[in-house]
Amino acid sequence: MTLVVFTGLAGLVAAPVAMNPLSAAIAILCIAVGAGAAGAFNMAYDADIDAVMKRTRRRPVPTGRVPRSEAYTFAGVMSLASVLLMGMATNYVAAGLLAFSIAFYCFVYTMWLKRLTPQNIVIGGAAGAFPPVIGWAAATGSVSVDALILFAIIFLWTPPHSWALALYKSGDYAAAGVPMMPVARGAKSTRIQILLYTALYLAATAGPLVTGLGGWMYAIAAGLGGALFALLALRVHASRAGDTPGAEDELYAVRAGDKSARDLFAYSIAHLSVLFAALLVEHGAGAYWPLTGGAG
Repeated sequence: MTLVVFTGLAGLVAAPVAMNPLSAAIAILCIAVGAGAAGAFNMAYDADIDAVMKRTRRRPVPTGRVPRSEAYTFAGVMSLASVLLMGMATNYVAAGLLAFSIAFYCFVYTMWLKRLTPQNIVIGGAAGAFPPVIGWAAATGSVSVDALILFAIIFLWTPPHSWALALYKSGDYAAAGVPMMPVARGAKSTRIQILLYTALYLAATAGPLVTGLGGWMYAIAAGLGGALFALLALRVHASRAGDTPGAEDELYAVRAGDKSARDLFAYSIAHLSVLFAALLVEHGAGAYWPLTGGAG
């Protein structure tokens, strides 16, 4: 949720059009409300499997603190409110993209892909990649190549991030019958695919340098941060993470053999945050210095 809002803000600020501050604040609020609505729908629909998994069993719907029907109602009302407000405060392109991303997460990922295929988070990850595009569209009224590059960065980041978690929580997913990659294809195959998607992700992070969207600050974050990302992915590939299914209660509580996967999961959040923070500072604080030389 934090990354959704933050990447949406970065996309809005990095766009080459200065927004009215009030409209910009409303746009970010709409992204946050829309993401929360999608999350509420997900928790309502997945209450049965959330109750089985140790990582999610304390959520409001499985514990009975929020009735399923109320969660659905909340999700529907807030989805509609976020889209309508986005349309009134900014433009219909941003509102349409927000509506599509909510619908994609709820119906394509949650209701269809999640329980059907180990490619669930690969395809479903598109929903989480929309926020910077929505922010960009809120500012400009259109979608550019740069916005699509930001989408691609998050889209390709999602598999190594999510599968690293799935490696050391595979016991949870197996118990719930969710065909995450380690459950459906095995830990070894998952570790190989994490390495492959890491390469694609790091290639995508070079995109803003090619188009000029990212300056020296972004280049350092992408280069040095990407090198560490690659190193952690190689460690996962060389490890036996996920070979023995685990499902500890706490998110970061893992056994020794799975620590490489836990480290990659944790670092992946930090790396994506730093990349978008660099864009935010460069374009929002006047700190953009192009790679070709000269202050921007």
